[in-house]
Amino acid sequence: MSTTRKHTALPKAQILIEALPWLVRHNGKTVVIKFGGNAMIDEDLKAAFAQDVVFLHHAGLKPVVVHGGGPQISAALDQAGIVSEFKAGLRVTTEDAMDVVRMVLAGHVQRELVGLLNQHGPLAVGLTGEDAHTITATKHQPEIDGELVDIGRVGEITAIDTGAIEALLADGRIPVVSSIARSQDDGHVYNVNADTAAAALAAALGAETLMVLTDVEGLYEDWPNSDEVISRLTASQLEKLLPELSSGMVPKMEGCLHAVRGGVNTARVIDGRVQHSILLEIFTDEGIGTMVVADAEEGDGE
Repeated sequence: MSTTRKHTALPKAQILIEALPWLVRHNGKTVVIKFGGNAMIDEDLKAAFAQDVVFLHHAGLKPVVVHGGGPQISAALDQAGIVSEFKAGLRVTTEDAMDVVRMVLAGHVQRELVGLLNQHGPLAVGLTGEDAHTITATKHQPEIDGELVDIGRVGEITAIDTGAIEALLADGRIPVVSSIARSQDDGHVYNVNADTAAAALAAALGAETLMVLTDVEGLYEDWPNSDEVISRLTASQLEKLLPELSSGMVPKMEGCLHAVRGGVNTARVIDGRVQHSILLEIFTDEGIGTMVVADAEEGDGE
């Protein structure tokens, strides 16, 4: 009996020991996680995500969660009889739509996530970019065919104040941030892209890592001709690839680029459809997404 017990326990011990160098490396480090895609909708994936974030917290890391809520916003706008219009891949956000966006992000998506995390203890605190001037933005006007286009209350981030988030982290809490910004100049609030917000926060916090959950395995080498995923690339290599990427991947990969250029050690796009993908990415040798790193310094030997 005892021999059987020993054998079944051994693989568990080996898994824990494999995590040791990563635990040592990441101890005390801040990691910003962009929660999105299928992981936001599927109940099992949501629960696994919450477990992963709490695990990181108890393993000595300082997780910060940033979320948007595209599908939930679309459903709420439909319900309110407001037509969703997109220009240049961005949702046109009218005054009426902005009220719905704010209600969905801060009142529904954030509350649910805070609730899931707090099943494991008094950990998560929700805030939006409006709180304590965390995210400030001005009106974003994309250029289409050489002309600036008005897409309403969509913001471009101009400043980040990390004070409230740092105070929460120092108090042993897990901040959960909705991607809404206060206005720099006109007293309104703005809807900001959650990938962009996560990257800006990661850079401002001096995070060790930015992780962006997606519904793909990572950045593909030669999509659609191949499903080989690029496991690691430098900021310069990524910059060259940006013009060829699909519109959905652009803000994610631009965010990764902004983060590593802003001093974040690594930025990763990972498959949020895989349960516990965050733990696999941080604590094992088999990284499962695409990792972006800064360009090698001269004389680095790389």
